[in-house]
Amino acid sequence: MPITPDAKNWTWVLDRACPECGFDAQTIQGPDVADLLRREAAVWPVVLDRESVAERPDENTWSALEYAAHVRDVVRLGDYRTGLMLTEDDPEFANWDQDATAVAERYNEQDPRVVAAELVAAAESLAARLDSVHGHQWQRPGRRGDGASFTVDSFARYTLHDVVHHGWDVRAG
Repeated sequence: MPITPDAKNWTWVLDRACPECGFDAQTIQGPDVADLLRREAAVWPVVLDRESVAERPDENTWSALEYAAHVRDVVRLGDYRTGLMLTEDDPEFANWDQDATAVAERYNEQDPRVVAAELVAAAESLAARLDSVHGHQWQRPGRRGDGASFTVDSFARYTLHDVVHHGWDVRAG
């Protein structure tokens, strides 16, 4: 059954705490994201070891497996886009339709063990990239096609929110 696409612009999480998961981007600095990302990614293999990992809790909510595959892809995309910001001048990111990707990649049919390993590896790759960022590099810009502007710092925190929030989703659900 299809899930109603999420059309929210989540960039507001950079300005105020998320009322659902409690994430507060303003209390985090870019250089701290790498360790937090590693810590948050570490919960996913445990979540994906559940017997009911592919079961949706209701018709409007992804399964833990779907959330994990989404988080894996968000982190991979975050790593790629961070790389663009570090090597190009104010790159514009190609649009990404997360809902179309979930359907096309059949998130709920993927092997949970593979997704867990890929998610942790993606988080480590992004964390390693962030560990290599220094000084003024944190302020290098990039932007989405919808006009949302980021720096490496704000984008790192924005990406971390996705990992934290969906971890909260599967723990709360």
